[in-house]
Amino acid sequence: QVQLVESGGGLVQPGGSLRLSCAASGFIFSNYAMSWVRQAPGKGLEWVADVNGRGGITRYADSVKGRFTISRDNAKNTLYLQMDSLKPEDTGAYYCAGATIRGKGTLVTVSS
Repeated sequence: QVQLVESGGGLVQPGGSLRLSCAASGFIFSNYAMSWVRQAPGKGLEWVADVNGRGGITRYADSVKGRFTISRDNAKNTLYLQMDSLKPEDTGAYYCAGATIRGKGTLVTVSS
């Protein structure tokens, strides 16, 4: 069963940090580029970042460049998103995506 399960979301103050994880199962993780996307309340999906199968090539949306870092551990079948200098506009549901599927998401709230 192909599955992606996100974790690590929560409430954080502006300027704080969170690290999201996405556990993958049911497919050869290292064969697939993986992405993080997010959805702010009342808005559509926004691509955040992606990484190639080996982890050496990453891309970021301008809105998070310099603050977020995407990475992966293929030995653990896990995708990560390190989020630093968080802003209220980063609030939303965060999903990992790849291998034609998307997880159920983890909620990030940035508020004082």
